[in-house]
Amino acid sequence: MKIRGTRECQSCDAQWSYYETGSVRCPNCGSMRSVGVDEDRREHTDSPAELDLEPVRRTLATEPLEHAVDDLKQRLREYTRKRGFIKGGELQPLDDRYLAARELLHAADLAARSHSPTETEELYVLELLGGTDRGEWPPETEIPDSLAAARGLAVAEAVEAYRRDLRTWLEDHPDPEATKTLGSLREQIKRAEALQGEVSLGTTNSLVAAARAIGQYLRTGDENALASARDRLQRLQ
Repeated sequence: MKIRGTRECQSCDAQWSYYETGSVRCPNCGSMRSVGVDEDRREHTDSPAELDLEPVRRTLATEPLEHAVDDLKQRLREYTRKRGFIKGGELQPLDDRYLAARELLHAADLAARSHSPTETEELYVLELLGGTDRGEWPPETEIPDSLAAARGLAVAEAVEAYRRDLRTWLEDHPDPEATKTLGSLREQIKRAEALQGEVSLGTTNSLVAAARAIGQYLRTGDENALASARDRLQRLQ
């Protein structure tokens, strides 16, 4: 959606950035009567998204995962729903926190549905919980085999969300080579989706790396990044 980023309150004349607040309400007086004052509208898909996992952490300190999983999934879905990768016309990278949140959503669901998650599974969910809080995505070597599909599904969803925003950004910044590479990326995403996330960890790493490389190319013009993305995707075919 293209919007004017700077808002001005018609009651008290205060100005603020919609890109930062995601609100037309005046932060100074609370009035809803505001107008956009920038001359140009810019593409904006991101919204301020807080993710408070402390209540979930407190529940897990005394109760099993299945008692906390519904609250956890609701918080994660709300967070990922608000997130986007174009902020005030500027393309953003695919960040670790978004990836960790997506994986935590699937891993917690898989572990809780087993009704008797192993200690290894519970520890990994807790590691993801902490990683999401810190903005870190745990390394692949820590994933229990039983939860590997959670990473595959999470990566497919995260990379697809990023790919959609890259396509949106390309509408105003056409680049045939990038568009073609995004088509190859989409084919690999569809494959991971069809397999319900049951893909190798090498594949998930390549999907994330390729998506990030395409984003880097579009942000910086680094042609080596685009070549790297193509190479990774070709090796997945």
